[in-house]
Amino acid sequence: MAAGGPAGGAHSVCMVSDFFYPNMGGVESHVYQLSQCLIERGHKVLVVTHAYGCRKGVRYLTNGLKVYYLPLKVMYNQSTATTLFHSLPLLRYIFVRERVTIVHAHSSFSAMAHDALFHAKTMGLRTVFTDHSLFGFADVSSVLTNKLLTVSLCDTNHIVCVSYTSKENTVLRAALDPRIVSVIPNAVDPTDFTPDPSRRDDSTITIVVVSRLVYRKGIDLLSGIIPELCQKYPELHFLVGGEGPKRIVLEEVRERYQLHDRVRLLGALEHQDVRNVLVQGHIFLNTSLTEAFCMAIVEAASCGLQVVSTRVGGIPEVLPENLIILCEPSVKSLCDGLEKAVAQLRSGTLQSPETVHNKVKTFYTWRNVAERTEKVYDRVADEVVLPMDERLNRLMSHCGPVTGYIFALFAVLNFLFLVFLRWMTPDSIIDVAIDATGPKGAWTKQYFLGKKGRVKEELPSS
Repeated sequence: MAAGGPAGGAHSVCMVSDFFYPNMGGVESHVYQLSQCLIERGHKVLVVTHAYGCRKGVRYLTNGLKVYYLPLKVMYNQSTATTLFHSLPLLRYIFVRERVTIVHAHSSFSAMAHDALFHAKTMGLRTVFTDHSLFGFADVSSVLTNKLLTVSLCDTNHIVCVSYTSKENTVLRAALDPRIVSVIPNAVDPTDFTPDPSRRDDSTITIVVVSRLVYRKGIDLLSGIIPELCQKYPELHFLVGGEGPKRIVLEEVRERYQLHDRVRLLGALEHQDVRNVLVQGHIFLNTSLTEAFCMAIVEAASCGLQVVSTRVGGIPEVLPENLIILCEPSVKSLCDGLEKAVAQLRSGTLQSPETVHNKVKTFYTWRNVAERTEKVYDRVADEVVLPMDERLNRLMSHCGPVTGYIFALFAVLNFLFLVFLRWMTPDSIIDVAIDATGPKGAWTKQYFLGKKGRVKEELPSS
């Protein structure tokens, strides 16, 4: 066990989400960084996601983090299709082979995450869920999603939210007991996001936007802001990183107003390239219509940029008032906020990038996130797993007379399917996987021999 390891003992944790590298986003970064810090603290951690193109099977990342890229069909927006049963053979094999004790699922949008929670409870494993998003209550999609979330979380051991606004939203949506919901914010690695004023062109003012180009990120607002401010400030430039269906809207604006030399669309960015884009700017603009936390504004502030953002969701909790200008989600309000930032930049009243970075790096760290998550694991590890009869009673009493009975039936069928799989392939004959995780440089050459003496896995010595 690594120095400073867990007081309550090491856990074997399986992180499950449809969203992981090479896909880019806040959930993906959260899962990776949290996993690395938990490994440093002496826990065994693996990640399960779906295949991304030719990236299939098992891959090893830094510190021996094992990632299973499963051959499951993607339905929409990188989320897999689900029947609640088709993924059980694969997930059950992984949970048994890796001797998983806690299944930690991420994101309400991830079908695989909900499948994993459902199967883990059937197998008697402890479960944790982290909600990274905010939802409404009125439209049809929100009503259906909230009902499914109620079913998924009613018998989950513990829920983690990334902000207090997110906690309030999740508790209301899923009708949860607030005592089983903790708030653990996202974080940023300050060594990855450092200022570099020499990269900026101070003869112009550059506004940076790094975001998925989708509706909920407010790209329609951005399309209204760009022509208005470019007309008013000849020295203003926009640098936009990200990809998505709303890119066509920005291309149309650039074409209509002949702004090709002032609006650069960089397309999709690798995470390691984000910092190099941020340090080219003076102001960071976030136009999101809904956010539970928003890691992008922390990364931008860590690079020394003045942040201008919509006042939505958990964003007001993230940065102090002197580091962010909050605006209503409208073109006029955001333009006013950007003009205020431009005026401060011209007058030289903004804090230096180094000063801002030194403040931000003390706010959120992944090691602190890992320590707090570890306490959640220690708590759920001491809880009694609900037997099947109590689980069925909770589903039927908590989820309504129709939905509750339907999913109680699914739970019974899931249990019978698990019994069949255990009869076909007993747990005792499933090979135990090698634990390759550990601090960097601590790997050793290991062999796992099967019953016939064949080498099953071989790990590098460095």
